[in-house]
Amino acid sequence: MGIHLRRLNNKGISPVIATVILVAVAIAIAIAVAFWMTGIIGLFTRFEKIEITYIYAEKQSGDGWKIYLKVTNTGTADATIDNIFINGKPYNSYTSDSDTIAISYSGTGTFSGSYSLAAGESVEFEITIPEGVGFTAGQSVEVKVHTASGQEYPKLTNLP
Repeated sequence: MGIHLRRLNNKGISPVIATVILVAVAIAIAIAVAFWMTGIIGLFTRFEKIEITYIYAEKQSGDGWKIYLKVTNTGTADATIDNIFINGKPYNSYTSDSDTIAISYSGTGTFSGSYSLAAGESVEFEITIPEGVGFTAGQSVEVKVHTASGQEYPKLTNLP
């Protein structure tokens, strides 16, 4: 008496279709991981980049000058401007008996040693230089913006 093995009706998927499905799943997972890693890398590669869009000086009707300075943060991280140097010295070190250099920004506030500049944001600084602090007409003036991260961004202008 012979034992007959009855063959079950196996209707699985073919090896070719199985391979295509496995490759498609692997590609989908690879794309998801790539997007995830790009997001993580983007967090660690943020940077500040300050650009001085323009700088110019005007003689005031009384005595002294005004220097107008537009600063733009073109980087991907926020920047904090922690000092402004004029000819290599901090702006607040220029004093005389009655005058000192004053800096205001965008017509709304007084710069007092810190200004936070968000990524993509611009601000215009107005630097008031009285004649009594040692500047003369025709003199070159270097204005250097210093950030909390230690970066410096210089620009030159001449006093009229």
